[in-house]
Amino acid sequence: FLGMAAGPVVGAAIIGSVQPEDALAAAGIGGPLAAILAPAWRWVFYLNVPIGIIALTLAWAASPDWESTRRAGRVDIVGAAWFGLALITGLIGLTLVGSTEIAGTAVDPTMVTVVLLGIAAIASATAVVRGLRVRDPFLDPRLFRSVPFSSAALVSLLTGYAFATAIIGGAVFVDRVLYGGPDEQRLALGALAGATAIGALVSGLIVRFVPLQLVALAGILLSIGGLLAMSSWTPTVTIETVALGLGVFGLGFGLTVTPRSTAAVEAAGRRAFGTASAVVTVARMLGMAVGLAILTAYGSTTIDRLYDEVYATPDAYLQFIPEALRDRPLRDPLVVGALEEWASREAASIMVGLFVVAAAVTAVAIPPGLALGGRQRTRTRMLDGAPAARDATEGTAAGGPDTDGLDSPEPGLAL
Repeated sequence: FLGMAAGPVVGAAIIGSVQPEDALAAAGIGGPLAAILAPAWRWVFYLNVPIGIIALTLAWAASPDWESTRRAGRVDIVGAAWFGLALITGLIGLTLVGSTEIAGTAVDPTMVTVVLLGIAAIASATAVVRGLRVRDPFLDPRLFRSVPFSSAALVSLLTGYAFATAIIGGAVFVDRVLYGGPDEQRLALGALAGATAIGALVSGLIVRFVPLQLVALAGILLSIGGLLAMSSWTPTVTIETVALGLGVFGLGFGLTVTPRSTAAVEAAGRRAFGTASAVVTVARMLGMAVGLAILTAYGSTTIDRLYDEVYATPDAYLQFIPEALRDRPLRDPLVVGALEEWASREAASIMVGLFVVAAAVTAVAIPPGLALGGRQRTRTRMLDGAPAARDATEGTAAGGPDTDGLDSPEPGLAL
């Protein structure tokens, strides 16, 4: 999250200050290579190449000393393929919701959407059935029998949807409603990312003393408050107010990070620590992907509708501008400005609706957030360095492995 917080600031700085064209011209570089290197926005992505190399190097150098539970087993490639098929077809199907055509073809988008979502449902069911039958499944569905584990995944899914709405919706609002530039984008998105990082750090510290449920509940309520504040934005709102609303949401989202992760790994047990952590992360990414797909689908259909309204007839635009300007042609600067103001108001109303929906989705996360569980006293002892192996041995001696074949839940995770 700290790296994410730096992203908007660094990206805006690159776009605003990096001018590769002059350096390339001075070096005599032209042609296709110059076309690849010249646009400043490309360097926002190029910067990640050395960062990725450094991360890979550090991981390779440090991994021999990482302690992890290992056992013989097989990689469930077939199960992974079924899960992958479910994700791909489901997300594409959601993206096509509301579309009127597909890449200019005569194919009915509604029919394609129904088919894709049907394939996603069948693939998901197949992956679950397979997970219950094979010895080493890609994802063991029996993990979800644990209420804290399922709750952690659900909280991650729902808050991930809200996070995608906030980060994409905030950027679109600044760009299309406020007509802000790189500096405004940097302030707004930097506030969101920075507050998220602070919230995640704070949640990691206070779960030593505060039950997971209370930390998660505080984060969810803050997220809802931030989204409701964002739903009150208008075209006249200041960029500082935008940054404040995004910051409140980011702080709340960050506070939910540690509770949901801790609840999942505690419920899963030592053998499934890695799986539990991955499930929480994938659930968040899936929620973000669903949110992005819905935003894309809703945004594209709305843009098409507004375009049709303005250009339905040569004089259709007149109904959207002040009466005093209706004797002027469409390309008149005053008419263009009036249409931009109208478009700004329409975009603001669209984003308000999306923020309200995201707040409602986040509110659904309250019940599972209260079911995260976790034993505060034992968790504090684990965080303070009590040996996990001893607890696991005592648990096994007392009652053995669970009847479902999974390890007994761990009392905590040394973070």
